[in-house]
Amino acid sequence: MKLDMAWFKRSETSIEAESDAGESRVRTQGLWIKCDGCRQILFKAELESNLNVCPKCGKHFKMGARERIELLLEPGYRFVDAGLRSTDPLNFTDIKPYKQRLAAAQKNTGLDDAIVTAIGKLAHHDVVLTAMEYSFIGGSMGAVVGETIARAIDRSLATRHPLIIIAASGGARMMEGVVSLMQLAKISSGLAQLDDAGIPYICILTDPTTGGVTASFAMLGDLNIAEPGALIGFAGPRVIEQTIRQKLPEGFQRSEFLLEHGFLDAVVTRKETKAYLARALDFMGQPAG
Repeated sequence: MKLDMAWFKRSETSIEAESDAGESRVRTQGLWIKCDGCRQILFKAELESNLNVCPKCGKHFKMGARERIELLLEPGYRFVDAGLRSTDPLNFTDIKPYKQRLAAAQKNTGLDDAIVTAIGKLAHHDVVLTAMEYSFIGGSMGAVVGETIARAIDRSLATRHPLIIIAASGGARMMEGVVSLMQLAKISSGLAQLDDAGIPYICILTDPTTGGVTASFAMLGDLNIAEPGALIGFAGPRVIEQTIRQKLPEGFQRSEFLLEHGFLDAVVTRKETKAYLARALDFMGQPAG
């Protein structure tokens, strides 16, 4: 009889062990993250407390638009120009309707589109600060992003406060076709007005900044700075390699490579960005009214 029950006892122990392991996985799920830079396993809370920068190798992880604004502006800032939503001008559908993509992105991020604008103080400087949200359809630039930046430019012109844009984007939003491409000229012409008025414009390029965003406002700042290791370019490195059939140099299109070749003014760590911007605005001076 004991022999007949042995298989049952072993099975029961196995089930209990699997149950305990499953509970362990549930309790630890989402608490750890693997760094793509040094391949180390990081405690997520420690990473977040370090401004989403790996404490071991310094890799800069992506950061949300609202978090970036909170990092740079003093308490008391306020969000403006919210409530703009795409009308899906082309009634676009690929593997799913564009309207569904928009609804999902709005639900997941809590934003109306891939951009947020706030006005407030950076140190003692009054500024207009616009940040892009990469988790909203890859931070792509459609009509809403273009109009939001245009309104931010108008605010800078009206108040003569410096404009700061934090770029994080895969480029123009293909689902809006030529309407998206029109935003390149729209924003660039507005920035030309800022330049004529002598109002400072600073762009911070983060990982990634590519496509039509790089081809327009991201490279038009009076000061263009980037975070370490950020991918910056028009076409991606794999596309370029396939086109020219040559191997690209090590680090090609990363911020350090661009700085070395004169495409950027500085590469600044996330912890140092606020102080760097404050010094830059001190140097530029308050534009005359």
